[in-house]
Amino acid sequence: MLLKRNHMIDFLFPIALLFVFAASSFVVILLAANIYGNTSSASTQHYETRTPISYVTEKIHQADETGSVSVGTFDGQESLILSQMYGEKSYTTYIYMYNHKLMELFVQDGVSAGAQSGTEIMSVSSFHVEETSPNLFHISCETSSGQKMSSFVSVLSSGGDH
Repeated sequence: MLLKRNHMIDFLFPIALLFVFAASSFVVILLAANIYGNTSSASTQHYETRTPISYVTEKIHQADETGSVSVGTFDGQESLILSQMYGEKSYTTYIYMYNHKLMELFVQDGVSAGAQSGTEIMSVSSFHVEETSPNLFHISCETSSGQKMSSFVSVLSSGGDH
């Protein structure tokens, strides 16, 4: 009859294997959390950078009618001005920066309103829009985190004075 002898290695090997597995799992979790954090941060930056430009571009395209898109001032603020008719009434949409916020105000012509009355779109450090040539607008924006983006937007309708 053979006697089975227990060796210390018979006890230490499974414990060491469990420790290596636990440590590897912990490292994988840390790496995954770091990757997720970086991806989330990059996604937020892209959102903050592209949203104002995309929003204004879409507004210009929606208002693309003869003479309905112009640049001017509203309550002392540089503004993109979009004019529209609904039924027999004329309305104007102003897109401008006020208190480091990109704002939009939709108002019936002749109604008194101030820059503070607009709806906040998002926080920005700067917002500029200019008509570089007839029917071509240059939009530039800097987010509160310092990301800059600009775009040229053309209107397809023939321009006219606003």
